[in-house]
Amino acid sequence: MAREFSRVERIGDQMQRELATLIQREVKDPRVGMVTVNAVKVSRDLGYADVYVSLLSTEELAENSPEVKESLAVLNKAAGFLRGQVGRAMKLRVVPQLRFHFDTLQGYSRRLDSLIRKAVGDEPAVKRDDSEPNDPEQND
Repeated sequence: MAREFSRVERIGDQMQRELATLIQREVKDPRVGMVTVNAVKVSRDLGYADVYVSLLSTEELAENSPEVKESLAVLNKAAGFLRGQVGRAMKLRVVPQLRFHFDTLQGYSRRLDSLIRKAVGDEPAVKRDDSEPNDPEQND
C-alpha cells in the first residue's frame, strides 16, 4: 500500500522546488554562486523551515569554509524576501521562517565512497560469468 504523505512533508517538497527556482532567478548577489536546495524540513506548526543547501564548487567545501559562510549569510539576509515570494507562489496563509544550513551529507557520502573504493578496489563485488551453463540456446 502506498505511503501517505503528511501536509507538512508536501509543503516542504513544494517549498524546495519554489526556493530552488527563486534562488536561481531572483537572488542577484554574486556571492551566492551556484546553490542547490537539497532538502526543506518544515516544523509541524509551520513556524520554521530549515533549508539545507549545497554549493557547486571545484574543491571540497566544509561547513566552516569562507565561501559557505558568505553564501549562507547572503541567503539568510534574503530570507524575508524569499519567504514572501514563496508565500505568494504557494498561496499559504502561514509561511514558515526560513533558516538556511549547509548540507554536509554530500561530503560525508564522498568520504564513505572513497573509503569503500580503498577497501574493495574498483573491481565489482560480484563477478559475472557471461556463459551460463543452463542456457537453452547453447544446448542445440
